[in-house]
Parts: sequence; structure tokens; C-alpha cells
Amino acid sequence: MRGCWRSSRGRSRANAVTARLRIASLRSQLAGPFDLSLAAGECIAVSGASGSGKSLFLRMIADLDPNHGEVFLDGRERHSFHPPAWRRQVAYSAAEPGWWSERVADHFPGEAMSFARATAPRIGLDPALLDGPVLGPSTGERQRMALLRVLALNAPVLLLDEPTGSLDQEAARQVEAVLAGRLAAGDSIILVSHSPEQAARLGHRRLTMAAGRFVA
Repeated sequence: MRGCWRSSRGRSRANAVTARLRIASLRSQLAGPFDLSLAAGECIAVSGASGSGKSLFLRMIADLDPNHGEVFLDGRERHSFHPPAWRRQVAYSAAEPGWWSERVADHFPGEAMSFARATAPRIGLDPALLDGPVLGPSTGERQRMALLRVLALNAPVLLLDEPTGSLDQEAARQVEAVLAGRLAAGDSIILVSHSPEQAARLGHRRLTMAAGRFVA
């Protein structure tokens, strides 16, 4: 049943064994501790007021902000990865993505550009924008280009912070369709969203955060 916790001890033990991503006592001075298991093909939707710690939670998993605790990908502990390798496998998409070059194409090396050109129309994006400057497209178009950049990594786990926050309803639904396809293919997603409707459409489980902790 969508939106329900797996509360029995037997299910929890099985989930810990088969988890794609497992988080144990993840914490910082500002948030946590968090204990969570995410299965392959599962989406956990996280909601909560602005400033409640949702983005910090994703950044802690990606090891971008100071944190303590353990995070495992398919049973392998995070600290056994080099940090860039970890972030290619557990890929974070910020609500306000950064750009390190003036040209969009510089952010899509090698086969990533082929992926971006093929996928752009599926999220309502003109592939020609990929050949232009970063500052040319609208805020919503840049947000979708940033999502393409993360999707092109083909990471098994996606940490998505408000991926449709700047989009109209039609464009948001197109993005959701692509994300649903990734879930069907076995990828896992932690989705931060202020939209209860989006959380219901994509989330197999829905969690609420307040003051840096998950609440019932």
C-alpha cells in the first residue's frame, strides 16, 4: 500500500538486507539522527516547511555538508568510496543548481550530451538550448537542464530537491513521467517536494520533516 511504513520486525530486517540505500544514525549539529532504508525502485517523498531541514538531509546523504553516521549503497559503506565516485552513484540535484561554465554544453561531457539531447523533449525542453549560454534559458528551463545533468549520470540513487519547483503543471507532469520511468527501471529516489499531489503520485512512502527530524 502506498504511503505506509513497513512496521513489522521481519519486514524491517528483510528491508535492511535488500536496501539499495541504508542510512544509520545520520546526524549533524543541525539535524537528525536519521535511520532509513530505501529499496530499489522505491521513491520516498519528503515534505515539510521551509527551513525544516529537508535540503540539509539530502546534502548530508550526499556528504556535501558535515555529518556523522553511516550510509550504505547496496551494502557498501559510503566512506569506502572516493567522494566524487559516491556522488556519481548517489546523485544530488539541488533546488538552486550551480553552473561552473557559461556554456550549457560544458556541463554535458561525452555521452551525457547524447542522453540530454534525447531526453530533453520528454521533459518539454528544446534540445537547442543545450548549445547556448547558461543565462539564456528561463529559470524553469535551467532547472530542467540541471535535472538532465543529474539523470545523465545514470546513478542508482537520485536525491532530488524540488526538481519541479519552478515548472508549470504540464512541465512538472512531464518530469514526473521520466522519474516514474527511472523508478520502474529499478532506480531509487528521495524526493523533496512541497506538492502533496506530486508526493502522492511518485512517493511509495511519504515522510514529514520538522526541526531537522522526521515526525509522525
